[in-house]
Amino acid sequence: MKDLEQILIEVKEKLESITDLNELNNLKVEYLGKKGSISLLSSKIATLPVEEKKIFGAEMNKLKTEVTTLIDDKRLFLENKKLEEKLKNEKIDVTLPATKIQVGSPNILEKIIEEVEEVFMSMGYDVVDGPEIEEDRYNFELLNIPKGHPARDAQDTFYIKDEEILLRSQTSPVQVRTMLDAGGEEPIRMICPGKTYRRDDDDATHSHQFMQIEGLLVDKDISLSDLKGTFDTIAKRLFGEDCVTRFRPSYYQFTEPSVETDISCFKCKGEGCSLCKNTGWITVSGAGMVHPNVLKNCGYDPNIWTGFAFGFGAERLAMLKYGINDIRTFYNTDLRELKEFDRKDCE
Repeated sequence: MKDLEQILIEVKEKLESITDLNELNNLKVEYLGKKGSISLLSSKIATLPVEEKKIFGAEMNKLKTEVTTLIDDKRLFLENKKLEEKLKNEKIDVTLPATKIQVGSPNILEKIIEEVEEVFMSMGYDVVDGPEIEEDRYNFELLNIPKGHPARDAQDTFYIKDEEILLRSQTSPVQVRTMLDAGGEEPIRMICPGKTYRRDDDDATHSHQFMQIEGLLVDKDISLSDLKGTFDTIAKRLFGEDCVTRFRPSYYQFTEPSVETDISCFKCKGEGCSLCKNTGWITVSGAGMVHPNVLKNCGYDPNIWTGFAFGFGAERLAMLKYGINDIRTFYNTDLRELKEFDRKDCE
């Protein structure tokens, strides 16, 4: 028993002088390791009388527990002391200027599309999506553009596998699918934004792919004045309350009558500038009353139902609003070209 008491006293004395975790680990090995002082005392059990073995074993376990506790307490003390010294020596001055982090901003095209969507949803329109890989039937034929018609030249697109499967040249097929799903029995009020494709040579104003936002309203007793009122509302919401609109006669195979929709130049207020080419007006979309053949092809009786359709180019709206003079800016990966459009303009 004397040896056990002496070992406990030695451990306590050595712990008082230890200031390093490595020294503490060495002390643990010295007394609790396989060849440590406490472990070696276990060999005495075999030489003791039977009645003393049980008592000596209990004292050995008690000693191991006490030494382990002392070492663990010392370890916790040294670790906390080390942490305090580290915190003291590595103070951070939170009043120093922070490192500037470059923050991104919403994509300009997404922002424009969201603005248009919000305007139309406030007017009760649904936002509908459709496939970009389309059938010739939906992209052309049901829209009153049969095979061989000259109107197809302006929408020459990319064909896949054969002449019946193509990349859509407009989002109008979504309108067709919506009318067919309605079965000619329900009014429709929807817009269909999305990517479209045409075989154009890429330059400052043309791209083989672009974002289009088309809309359709079908109901009873719809007239051109309803289209004018809708367009007026859209223009004022997007370009300001002082925006003036006008219609000019045009031609589209899927509408009759067809119109080009203009807005007064928001930069010069109609006086004439480089943006509006000194005309005071800017063309922003094409529109018209849905052709009776299109209504009939999609299951609607043109004697009962009428409607209007329109289409915006998202890139054109963004180019006008943000003064971008090259459509390729939207699709290049050079972020320097977009630095001029700061966050406050895009949020």
